[in-house]
Amino acid sequence: MAKPKRQHLLTMFDDHSMLQKTCDVLIIGAGAGGLTAAVTAAHAGLKVVVVEKSAWFGGSTALSGGWIWIPCNPVAEAEGHDDDPARAELYVRHHTGAYFQPEQVRSYLANGPEMVRFLQENTEVQFLADRTFADYFPDDPGGSKGGRSLVAKPFDGRALGDRLKNLRPPLKQQTFLGMLVGSGAHLKHFLNATKSFRSAAIVLRSLAGYGFDLLRYGRGVKLYNGNALMGRLAKAALDNGVTILLSTPAVGLEQQDGVATGALVESSGRTIRIEARRGVILASGGFPHDPEKRRRYFPKEQTVSIAPEENAGDGARMAAAMGAVIQERSLAPAYTAVFSKHRNAGGETLLYPHFMDRAKPGIIAVDSSGRRFCNESNSYHDVAQEMIRQGIDGVEKRAFFLADHRAVRKYGLGAARPFPLPLRPHLRSGYLTRAQTLGDLAARLGLPSQALSDELEQFNRYAASGSDPKFRRGESAYNAFQGDYEHTPNPCLAPLATPPFYAVEIHAGDFGPFIGLRINPDAQVLDAEGRAIPRLYAAGNDAANVFSGACLGGGITIGPAMVFGYIAGKSVSRF
Repeated sequence: MAKPKRQHLLTMFDDHSMLQKTCDVLIIGAGAGGLTAAVTAAHAGLKVVVVEKSAWFGGSTALSGGWIWIPCNPVAEAEGHDDDPARAELYVRHHTGAYFQPEQVRSYLANGPEMVRFLQENTEVQFLADRTFADYFPDDPGGSKGGRSLVAKPFDGRALGDRLKNLRPPLKQQTFLGMLVGSGAHLKHFLNATKSFRSAAIVLRSLAGYGFDLLRYGRGVKLYNGNALMGRLAKAALDNGVTILLSTPAVGLEQQDGVATGALVESSGRTIRIEARRGVILASGGFPHDPEKRRRYFPKEQTVSIAPEENAGDGARMAAAMGAVIQERSLAPAYTAVFSKHRNAGGETLLYPHFMDRAKPGIIAVDSSGRRFCNESNSYHDVAQEMIRQGIDGVEKRAFFLADHRAVRKYGLGAARPFPLPLRPHLRSGYLTRAQTLGDLAARLGLPSQALSDELEQFNRYAASGSDPKFRRGESAYNAFQGDYEHTPNPCLAPLATPPFYAVEIHAGDFGPFIGLRINPDAQVLDAEGRAIPRLYAAGNDAANVFSGACLGGGITIGPAMVFGYIAGKSVSRF
């Protein structure tokens, strides 16, 4: 690993009196795209300043699972995974069809493995591959049954020193008693804690360590998933001398003769001009909380967003003043998921993303007609997209996850956790609806009782033998990965047969947009005529997604954020 460079500890976050008004590269946004660009440019010897609107660094990535989708990556290849760019391109082309962007996709496929190798060889950013984490459509042409998705290795947040407090915390609703739980083996121990002495011991040690960290540091220091990735990227930025200024929103780009020369930022009540000699990189998170753009681009059924509130379209708005345009042509306008609305003990309403439970045996989704409407074990994006296509808006047409008692106690249902954690708080708050019979449950939810009964009778008959003729649930490698590998004959299917029965209402929402500023393969922002705007770049959700709204595998937004951040960092370094 490269020798750490000097750290701008004083100017990094809080002391705006030391703000440098001139730099080589100005980056707007401190998420995965912005910090990858910053590390890349700074490693090349450039002076880099990152301004971040929020009081935290990490962006939406810090809230996420933190996976990145990188075909032919060196981590999986070192473990013997066989892949090649032609197969990956075939897979992308198959799913994007007329929306396929050949030059951008080939740039992504070439630079993705290079980006991973650069970070692993030169920084604290280290990854793990999961050979069982399949593409979302592994049986389609060019698809893979594992190895293309990477996640950051767990990270000791103490390496950030006092700056750990500035890392955006994980979603409260995704923690266990406030503690962040890693994906993979760590999560499996928590799910098996009541069935395995070894798992129980690991969980107890984890909780004890978390309690100690909470007393000493005010938060957990063992970081996983998106928190680990952003902690590692921040450490890499520190080591490379990057200056990061929090609570410093950019309010306008500066230009001279059509060339981006810097930006105006607000800091401690002052407006300051930062000159950027090499260029400006926009990575401010897209526009999930811009009301006008949501009305214009998103369907009305896409009712909620879990993205940080600061992601309000600043990048697109500033770039428009220089002639930049939104690339609207996309298979889907946003990266979507299924959420339920959960009110915690403090009265705060939180969105719970249904990443894993929807695929487990004994859990199904039904709409207002009492009928199933999708393969619940497909990706959360695809389930949400099906809700949107079906017109499920939470008002005229609603949807629910249903489960029997066995499934809820074994796997949990949304914010209601598995045994031995109690269900009573969720029943009292109205988050969960419970009834002894399916007829009573239908009445409480306002569903047609006979239709629901008929649907469950048919589903249960086939599920008992491990088949789902209606939606073929559990037949793909991705479905199986999301299910319960110990459950046979199908890891995703079991009858709903053990009363009482439970329901939680679900909504289609998003993590952020797929559509964004039009860029070229070098991450340069383009105008309406397709010409590059000199020295203006975009990455992350500020840029249009390279896969044109096709959700291909785990990490389909963070992967492009980091790869085009890397490309932008290389591009500014060439001048």
